[in-house]
Amino acid sequence: MSFLELRRVSKSYGEGATEVHALADIDLSVDRGSLVAVMGPSGSGKSTLLTIAGSLEKPTSGEVLIDGAALQTMSHNDKARLRRRTIGYVFQDFNLLAGLTAVENVSLPLELDGVQARKAHVAGMSALEELGLADRATHYPDELSGGERQRVAIARAVVGERHLLLADEPSGALDSTNGEAVMRMILAACKQGVAAVVVTHDAQLASWADRVVFLRDGRVIDQTVPPPSPESLIEPSPEPSK
Repeated sequence: MSFLELRRVSKSYGEGATEVHALADIDLSVDRGSLVAVMGPSGSGKSTLLTIAGSLEKPTSGEVLIDGAALQTMSHNDKARLRRRTIGYVFQDFNLLAGLTAVENVSLPLELDGVQARKAHVAGMSALEELGLADRATHYPDELSGGERQRVAIARAVVGERHLLLADEPSGALDSTNGEAVMRMILAACKQGVAAVVVTHDAQLASWADRVVFLRDGRVIDQTVPPPSPESLIEPSPEPSK
């Protein structure tokens, strides 16, 4: 069974002549261990799709199921608990807390869920180390570059036992090397059974996905399976035989 399902999901803003249809009858399913990339021009509904999938916004119609549970039947507290325990979310604007250090930002979701502070700190440091940020762990967001803040946001999204990862342009502020480091973490999470949806304008990043979904004017216009071997972009080539 799919871990994430959107069934005929539509989203409109405004009324009458000012009404805008952000999404129209979207069907999307994402299995455990699967990475789905969502592409499309600006204004096509990509970010709206993520916020609805992550329970941050309600659809105008249709339903969203996470691990078989319908979001519309959940209370506000149930949804908050779901986001804290199950969903890792990477926002375009990072959403880091200015008064916390990098490692405190990363470990906070674990502490809010009852994990002992020291254990949460260790997990946070491990996530930062994987993204080459161990030496920036005690720095505050305004002491970090845009790329560093982006990597902190990625670390926060994947730390702990998340089952659904939603990322909005996760490599947008990164160079190719750090972009690959981010993709390593996302792919590693998928290999552990995480279902992931990544919104991107980057065709190379999208080629790492198991499936690419194309949106236009709030509708799915195409889906495709990229050629295999995205890992060839990051794994060392085998030594030529002599």
